[in-house]
Amino acid sequence: MNRNLWLLALCQGLFLTNNVAFIAINGLVGLSLAPFGWMATLPVMGYVVGGALSTPLVARTQSRFGRRTSFQIGLAVAFCSACVAAWAVVDKNFWLLVAATVVAGYYSANGQLYRFAAAELVPAPQRERAVSLVLAGGLLGAIAGPNLAARSRTLLEVPFAGAYVVLAGVALLAMVVMSFVRFPPHVVAQNGASGGRTLSEIMRQPVFMVACTSAALGYGVMNLLMAATPLAMQQCGLSFDDAALVLEWHVIGMFAPGFFTGGWIKRFGTLPVMAVGVALNLACIAIALSGVELHQFGIALFLLGVGWNLLFTGSTTLAMGAYRPEEKDRAQAAINFCVFAVMAFTSFASGALVSTQGWYVLNWGSLVPVALTAAALALLALQQRAKA
Repeated sequence: MNRNLWLLALCQGLFLTNNVAFIAINGLVGLSLAPFGWMATLPVMGYVVGGALSTPLVARTQSRFGRRTSFQIGLAVAFCSACVAAWAVVDKNFWLLVAATVVAGYYSANGQLYRFAAAELVPAPQRERAVSLVLAGGLLGAIAGPNLAARSRTLLEVPFAGAYVVLAGVALLAMVVMSFVRFPPHVVAQNGASGGRTLSEIMRQPVFMVACTSAALGYGVMNLLMAATPLAMQQCGLSFDDAALVLEWHVIGMFAPGFFTGGWIKRFGTLPVMAVGVALNLACIAIALSGVELHQFGIALFLLGVGWNLLFTGSTTLAMGAYRPEEKDRAQAAINFCVFAVMAFTSFASGALVSTQGWYVLNWGSLVPVALTAAALALLALQQRAKA
């Protein structure tokens, strides 16, 4: 861990503080303001839809201005959107809240690139560990996000308005930290210079396809169950503080393994580590289906977080071997677009399913993307074995 990696890991932690707090409160605020109950998670969905729509713009910004300037633009958007969200809560304007979360998606699309930027701060043999360790910075968000949401929701007279104001302050703090990160010099491509292969050529590679599929479906399953958890726990008579505790342990599961995942990938290989992530997703679903007590929610969400870490770190490592340096902006944008597209669908589906069909049906349905991920990994493993 060099100085720049520590600072980038701290930015990752502040990014996840924003994300976790958003997920903890957006569904509940949406439920209180939405015209209909099934629309409760539209603010959560708006956040990821905004991320999906922003990926092409973020790729162009990264290509033109470089890492740090682009990241600072994203943080400025985070500050402004949090302020608008606070005003929407005070004004009881549901659609303004949804609009604010869509705009905040630009920040999310930027933050999703922190892990790729980490690989550029170290020599090539260390990039797996760098990605893993910067993702581990999200551990700060695991602790700060739920506690920030729980303690700041009554900060102002209108419930939850204070939480958005505090998130604006988190964005300002992240801007200060980001200003000290030193990335490699940004080189603007000259007219006529080779930009590498086309995006379609990159995406037709089996390795890239599996990396993209695993990242998107792994994030989708995690988002499907995590976004629905506060609503499901409320339906089961559990308090908001209980939901915040479960989310805290879930995000600890997401990022604490980051201190070790890079080493496991170096030792055992990318695909075996990702296969363990799939197995943990299955264990999460099994425990969630066993009951709706606080400890069952907690254990299931913790395993879900660990499974996500192994899948997401592995898919990032897998993808980095499928594109060249001059192709990174378009390749990374394609991966993030797929992630956000799946998250947008699962954000809406989680609210609709948990409010109309219940927690158990939601968990049974999540078996489908888990099975698809397992099939994709198995096919790639068979192909690589055949080549060997």
